[in-house]
Amino acid sequence: METSQSNEPRTSSSAPAAGATACDLVTVPTRQGLEAVDILRRAAADAVGPVLHDDGCGTLGFLVPAGTAAGWDVPGSTCTGTDGRGLRTAPEPPVEGSDWLLPPGEADLATDPVVLRRALGEAARLLEAADNCR
Repeated sequence: METSQSNEPRTSSSAPAAGATACDLVTVPTRQGLEAVDILRRAAADAVGPVLHDDGCGTLGFLVPAGTAAGWDVPGSTCTGTDGRGLRTAPEPPVEGSDWLLPPGEADLATDPVVLRRALGEAARLLEAADNCR
């Protein structure tokens, strides 16, 4: 999996590995991500795909459809493409030191990026309002 954000369209013709799903990964700070998951689950239980929690980095990762990284521009988040290689959605997390918050099989295959964008925006506004009330 790539480690840097890319705005170039995906042109790789390689197929995902067996047991892999063609998807990209949107990462956000844990606090904003947890709020977004709550927003998504309240809106429609099937609106959110698998979510990966990386405690060491303090982030949540949302699986989104492949190609999302090419146009992702949400401040405070990063969308990493898998360059056509896919991401394993096996019960064990694909990144050492991480764990599934919403595991594959208990969620949709991927979160709709339009819906995620709205949820992340709402989460950011809610957190900003809460922080300003202190």
